[in-house]
Amino acid sequence: MTSPSSARRLPVRLAALCGVLVLLLSACSQPAAVITRSDDNGGYRGAFLDQLYVMPDATLTDAHGQDFNLRTSPSKPVTLVFFGYTNCPDVCIGVLSDMALALQRVDDQTREQIQVVYITTDPARDKPKVIGAYLERFDPHFIGLTADLDEIVEVAQDLGVDIQGKKKLPSGGYEIGHSAQVIGFGANRVAEVLWTPSTPIGDLSADFERLVDQQ
Repeated sequence: MTSPSSARRLPVRLAALCGVLVLLLSACSQPAAVITRSDDNGGYRGAFLDQLYVMPDATLTDAHGQDFNLRTSPSKPVTLVFFGYTNCPDVCIGVLSDMALALQRVDDQTREQIQVVYITTDPARDKPKVIGAYLERFDPHFIGLTADLDEIVEVAQDLGVDIQGKKKLPSGGYEIGHSAQVIGFGANRVAEVLWTPSTPIGDLSADFERLVDQQ
């Protein structure tokens, strides 16, 4: 396996369907990244990373106002990372709901090995208590994180997530374009699989079980 130091920031080639290009759409329907796939998905139903992401050694703030280091704070062998924001009108809600439902389908022992980490792309509005209340709607075990926007953008870039910034709305508010993939990390804090918003719930639960079994 590629070492963490050599894997970080490497270009990503995802494997699943030969020759298919996948356009990841943000929570606000803005194009974020084009990912190529090949014919070997590593046994996963999601997209298999031939070249790996390493969890950044970055400390953010959780919903209780406490420090949370992405690399060292997770206490469970599998960490699922998703970037979103609480005012997202559609995709973020769908992804978080699908993750919660997929986790309900796995057995209790498997569920205990998985931690979901949600990182806001809108720290100006998403204060810790706001994030905590938002995630309670989906699963009280989800961990929500915030930080200065520059730090969030840096973490996102390390994980191949594009944050496009604010787009003003006619209402006077704004939305934020961002990639909407869920990234799956093992106990070594290296990710080799991700899931797009269109991934069926059954595929998510099957892959979550597989990722836990491989730890």
